[in-house]
Amino acid sequence: MDSRISEVADQAPPRSRTPLASTVNDALKIVIVGGFGVGKTTMVRAVSEIRPLSTEETMTGAGIGIDDIGGVREKSTTTVAFDFGRISLNEQMVLYLFGAPGQQRFWFLWDRLFAGTLGAVVLVATRRVADSWYAIDRLEHHGMPFIVARNNFDEPEHTLPQLREALSLSDDVPLVDCDARHRASSKSVLIALVNHLYALSTAQETSP
Repeated sequence: MDSRISEVADQAPPRSRTPLASTVNDALKIVIVGGFGVGKTTMVRAVSEIRPLSTEETMTGAGIGIDDIGGVREKSTTTVAFDFGRISLNEQMVLYLFGAPGQQRFWFLWDRLFAGTLGAVVLVATRRVADSWYAIDRLEHHGMPFIVARNNFDEPEHTLPQLREALSLSDDVPLVDCDARHRASSKSVLIALVNHLYALSTAQETSP
C-alpha cells in the first residue's frame, strides 16, 4: 500500500477535479491532528489528488483572548471544522484524509473525526510543542495507532530524541521529520503511518 501512496502522490496534480471512480468499493480514513497553526491544512493540500475541502475562515478580533496565537502571529486564517482530501490507491480503494481543527475551542470535534479512523498523524511544530500533548492524549485514550511528524516550517531547535523526550513518546511510536508544504515530504509521512499500521497488524497476527 505504501508504494501506491507514493505512485499516486507523484502522478496526480494536487488541485485537479478528479472524480471518484465508480469502481471504488473500499475506503480508508486517516486523521491529521495537532495544535493551532502546525500545518495540518497545508499537509492535506500538499498531498491530496483533488481540490481539498477546507473550512478555513479569516481570523478576526473576536478571537483575541480566546485563541493562543503565540508563535503563529503571521497566521490570518484558521480551520473551524476540518480539512478533507483524497488519494486513490487503486481502482477499488481510496484513502481519505481529514485535517482536524487545532484551536482548543474546536477540540470537541476530534472524537467524532476519530470514528472509523485507521490511524492518525500528530503534526508538531517545535515552537508550540505543548499543543501536541492533548492530541497524543486523545489518541491514546481511543487506543488509536499514530505516528508523530515534526513539521519544519522553521529551522528545528532540538533533535528528534529531545522532542521524543519532551512529548514522553514511547520508543514504539515512530517520530519523523517533514515539511508539510511539499508533496514528497507529506507523502513520506503517510507512508510512515501505513508502515506502522502494517507492522502493528502483523505483530497482532503472529502473537499467541
